Amino acid sequence: MIVSKRLKAAVICFLLVFFFLLARLAEIQLFFTESFSKSNINLIQESVKQRTEEVLISDGRGSFLDRNGKELTGKKQPAVILFPFLVTQDWPVDRVSDILGMKQGELRQLLTEAKKPVILNSRKIKHLTKQSVSNINSLKYPGIYGVYMKDSKETNIAAHLFGATNQDPELLKKKYPGRKELPITAKIGTSGMERTFDEFLLADQDTKLLYHVDGRGNPLFGMDVKYTAEANAFYPLQVKTSIDRNIQKAIEDVLKDRGLKKGGAVLLDIEKSSVLGMVSKPDADMSKQQTLQNYMLTPIYPGSVFKTVIAAAAIEQNEVKLGTSFNCNLNLYGEPGDDKGTLSFGESFAQSCNYTFTSLAEKLIKKDDSVIENMAEKLGLTQRAGWEGKLYREDGFRQLYNEKSGVIWGDDKDKTVKKAVAQTAIGQKNVKVTPLEVANMMAAIARGGEKKQVKIADKIEYKNKTTMASFKDQPLKGENIDKYTAQQLQKILREVVTSPKGTGRRFQDLPYEIAGKSGTAQTGMFTKEKQTLYHKWFAGYFPADKPKYALVVLHMDTPGDKALTNTVFYDIVKKVHENEINQT
Repeated sequence: MIVSKRLKAAVICFLLVFFFLLARLAEIQLFFTESFSKSNINLIQESVKQRTEEVLISDGRGSFLDRNGKELTGKKQPAVILFPFLVTQDWPVDRVSDILGMKQGELRQLLTEAKKPVILNSRKIKHLTKQSVSNINSLKYPGIYGVYMKDSKETNIAAHLFGATNQDPELLKKKYPGRKELPITAKIGTSGMERTFDEFLLADQDTKLLYHVDGRGNPLFGMDVKYTAEANAFYPLQVKTSIDRNIQKAIEDVLKDRGLKKGGAVLLDIEKSSVLGMVSKPDADMSKQQTLQNYMLTPIYPGSVFKTVIAAAAIEQNEVKLGTSFNCNLNLYGEPGDDKGTLSFGESFAQSCNYTFTSLAEKLIKKDDSVIENMAEKLGLTQRAGWEGKLYREDGFRQLYNEKSGVIWGDDKDKTVKKAVAQTAIGQKNVKVTPLEVANMMAAIARGGEKKQVKIADKIEYKNKTTMASFKDQPLKGENIDKYTAQQLQKILREVVTSPKGTGRRFQDLPYEIAGKSGTAQTGMFTKEKQTLYHKWFAGYFPADKPKYALVVLHMDTPGDKALTNTVFYDIVKKVHENEINQT
């Protein structure tokens, strides 16, 4: 009796397991073949993939172009693809050898050892050209193809600016809840402009060469290789940026050659209010999160660059004239400590006398405790500088990813504390602004006071080069400084370079006349040898008489005597000049 009950229980358990497996099999093979599990996996496609060898030529994602239409990301290079089944054929190895400049034995060995299609690109064959691709395709032999494809190991320029794409199922679901046609494995933009423009760059269909194989890797249907490609004349889309590829590359090379490890540089076209080049250091390493921060969009202590704001407020409030004298033997707190002598307002700015600007800030704030932040706003230092506006369904579309805005005060109570006011006046305490905001401030001064949003993209184009959407010039919100204030600022910014003791006197022999302001901010950090670390800035525009470019260079966390700021600024200006000459 006990045995009978146990047998019945075993049979019932067996039947339950059997019917569960049967139901599961039906679910997999009959009911949910194209949307299995919560991940909506297409089981038919996955089954085909298991017996398919393929070469991805293009993932179908849109790309970024520079201002002249040159590719910045997704740049395609000539390549030759040889399929492994050629070893079983009497293929024209002699002609392929001649075209590629490779020995026949080397080609045969590559195919003999290959388990997947062999890709020969410019990294393996340095003299591979467009003509090589054309000659290969003229052979018209199955299994031998000349194509243009992206080199996955090629490093794109402006890595921080453009960002990266990755598989991120959670972000995919969050951004595109209604796009069920997007596979869970789809790559989407996770940082930089790849993320902000992701909706326009998403791949619709990839381009690939593929053939079906048996369990041993041999072709199932002879040498039939299928070519699948996007047939839409309008997609993928392309984002035409304001970046000048030559200038961007030159800036990257200067920072690398000079050895600037942390900081960066940003160069603006003043007339168009657009980014020509932007570099952040350290280099972006997608495996190291701490390297992905774009310091050009991050608020940093500006040091004496912020004296430009105090100068503007003093001029606009009629608190000072260019010839007004100040005792620059006093330190920022009005105590003996410096030894610069008696300096005029213009000389004080050129030599970066702290006392001049802390004493002016104290006078200004007694009359109006909001004067400093109000002037900072007029100069564009308290709001994001990048382009923001309506783009189709999105009212607050932002071109620049994760851009922050500057801050002036940490606590309003500081306005009543003399030392806090003094530290604020020289760009310390709680003052933090982004290098892009500072570059945009210089551009506004150079334009006579008019501040604008900074563009990084001019338009979104269809594949056939027609325009899908364009980004119009837009002013930054709020008031501008008046023209008289701008003119006076232009004079003292120029004096920083022309004065014999000016902090920018090194730039006197450059091919352009430079106007600008240096800055040194204490970080509160030290080296192992107890050396103080600083953020060292130089921000300016050129040519001073007919401004075209605004440039900011920042070297972060450096001992003062090892700062590369001025050297890098100098080199970049020379590179810009060389680029202009080459274009004429």
